[in-house]
Amino acid sequence: MASLRDLLLAVIKSLFRGRSFLQALLAFWTTSTESSPTLREPPSKDGSTSISDFLAKAESLLLDPTQPDKRRALSQKLKLEFREGLLSNPACMLPSYHTELPTGDESGQYLAVDVGGSTLRVALVDLKGRGSSGGPESVIVSIDTFNIDNDIRALKGRAFFDWMAEKIYQTVAKDSRQGHCADDPLLLGLSWSFPIEEPAPQTYLLRPMGKSFHAADGLLNQNLYSILQTSCLHHNLHVSLSAIVNDSSATLLSAAYSHPSTTTFGLILGTGVNIAAYLPVTTISPSKLPPRPQTLATHVIVNTELGMFGGPSLPSTKWDKALKASHPRPDFQPLEHLVSGFYLGEVARLILVDAIHETGAFGGVVPDSLAREYTLDAKTLSLLESDPLHFQTLHPSPYPPSQTDLSLLTSIASLITQRSASILAASLHALHEINLEASSPQKQPQKTTTIAYTGSVIEHYPHYLFHLQSYLDQLTLNTPTTFKLVPAKQSSVLGAAVALACVDKQSTRS
Repeated sequence: MASLRDLLLAVIKSLFRGRSFLQALLAFWTTSTESSPTLREPPSKDGSTSISDFLAKAESLLLDPTQPDKRRALSQKLKLEFREGLLSNPACMLPSYHTELPTGDESGQYLAVDVGGSTLRVALVDLKGRGSSGGPESVIVSIDTFNIDNDIRALKGRAFFDWMAEKIYQTVAKDSRQGHCADDPLLLGLSWSFPIEEPAPQTYLLRPMGKSFHAADGLLNQNLYSILQTSCLHHNLHVSLSAIVNDSSATLLSAAYSHPSTTTFGLILGTGVNIAAYLPVTTISPSKLPPRPQTLATHVIVNTELGMFGGPSLPSTKWDKALKASHPRPDFQPLEHLVSGFYLGEVARLILVDAIHETGAFGGVVPDSLAREYTLDAKTLSLLESDPLHFQTLHPSPYPPSQTDLSLLTSIASLITQRSASILAASLHALHEINLEASSPQKQPQKTTTIAYTGSVIEHYPHYLFHLQSYLDQLTLNTPTTFKLVPAKQSSVLGAAVALACVDKQSTRS
């Protein structure tokens, strides 16, 4: 019997021959069903749509923005939005106090905390320096991971930070090396996966968070630095929160610590999506730049808050409109709705429910679990090829899914991730052009632009990285620019430690 792996391999080979996704899929069905009757498409009921016709409609709607001319047009539209954000929008394109990338000679042991969309991680990181002999330049000595489920996301205001402080204390208490007191607090670096504004040193103002988090409720525009320090003191934990960075900025810093100076972007694509960019200060309105002692700084790390962009420039299907209609903040992060892992599963669920009703797939019955919003996640979609039983375990049905049913779902997942990768490629290309156009002739960016990436979707979703690189290559065809995607494992905790080490080095110099 043909497997899902056979299906995807056949589809990929066909795509390289120039066929559309649907043509490749139908070609596989046509040849494989001769020896595997279970893959035959069931006869459609009177008035219903065949699976192939449904997929043709979905492909037309979802893959339209992946066409090269549409992708390039989207890049130009996003470039205009990004420029406007750099000049005037206080909610996005947020410049930091990091005006220099690490040199790679920073060293020491640091406590790093990463708050992501689905996990809290507390780690002791040993930075040895890029020129160290006998091992890697950075080592995670110990790390504890805590799940952030819906109950934790629902914690309002200081309750969330008290929970954070409790987990940090639990980790520190296990390590006798991590002594602390009021006169000798622990140096702590924080990677924060949500918007913050830095109007002054050690001032990190909370902004609306998204992703169903309520930690900012009642605390908007208050200082994250003071909020977390206070919660830690409530647990008799003496820390000095010396560096706070956005998770995408942490990814950029960790990669720059390990790689040559070609690193320009830090990309996060997991539960959420974001990009940090190392941009010329001339691209940013002086009113957005906080006062800095380094008056001769030429560049600064900017947290783009990418998910907030797009708006009317983005493609929109009936399934996207349905997601937006039921969202409590429908216009807050339009690009994130089409790209990030938190929403990919929900868009796939909406399409699948339509497919079941229209084609009679899955016995024509929507599994009870899939009748509720956000019950199909990106992890389940990513495991369809290697572990189809995972889907059946989470979403049992009175009609066990056939191979054709699972192939339908795999096809839907592939379509939405190709669209996601195309939109992300357009975003990176737009930021690169802003950097290129603002650089002086003497300091033009190098021909190879390194994009450091991390996150569950880009790391684990089948073929996502391949599609993203292909779309980037198409955008730079016949130009001197080459994009290089470089993995940045554990970058959030490593980047928080690097940021802390940079602060430590600056304080030593002064």
